[in-house]
Amino acid sequence: MKAPVAEQRSLLDLQAADTRLAQLGHKAKTLPQQKRLDELAGQTSEVSHRHAAVRGELEDAELEISRVESDVEVVAARLKRDRDRLQLSSSAKDIQGLEHEITSLEKRRSDLEDIELAVMERLDDINARLAVVTEELGVFTAERDELVVSRDAALAEINHERAGVQVSRDLIAAGVSDELLALYNRQRERYGIGAALLTRGISMGSNVKLHESDLAKIRQAEPDDVVLDPDSSCILVRTEESGL
Repeated sequence: MKAPVAEQRSLLDLQAADTRLAQLGHKAKTLPQQKRLDELAGQTSEVSHRHAAVRGELEDAELEISRVESDVEVVAARLKRDRDRLQLSSSAKDIQGLEHEITSLEKRRSDLEDIELAVMERLDDINARLAVVTEELGVFTAERDELVVSRDAALAEINHERAGVQVSRDLIAAGVSDELLALYNRQRERYGIGAALLTRGISMGSNVKLHESDLAKIRQAEPDDVVLDPDSSCILVRTEESGL
């Protein structure tokens, strides 16, 4: 293949743009903010599960104390009713029955009050643990929010530069013939680099000094001949620095 020397040399600028685009793409994928966000996601998930578990304990305890308080109210109402009936009763049998029931109800109320006290103590413990895990979750959430802002700002900066480099790349590519551009793109996609400078006998595509036999073939090529690096397979761009 033949191509004007100027077009071949412009491939170096094209490669520089593609290299920068690749660097920016890698930078966008490996932002330290995103790495920490990924770590936080796991940590926050674990704390969230603990938070949900403690909240579940709290709801169960609140439901239990609500039931106990309701039972206490029922017992208190029955006690009042029985005592009122006791005051009005003149039947020894009824009085004996009411006194027995009042004794049982008082025992029941005492047991319920003990249960209520135990549940209230458990509620205090649960609320204390909930406060700790809520604070822990809040710390993670605050850090996550800060990281998201920082990451988005970094991505916006990267995307801004990437857009500028892409415009420059498109302008450079527009000045290269379709055939040469197709070869460049093909070699870059296959081998990772499309074009490199040959300087003082060293290919910047492989960073290896070419064998004398390879250099001899290149010396015999016309200036507009497109030559490939025998090691990296990229297009070798020759200039006055090539040492030919």
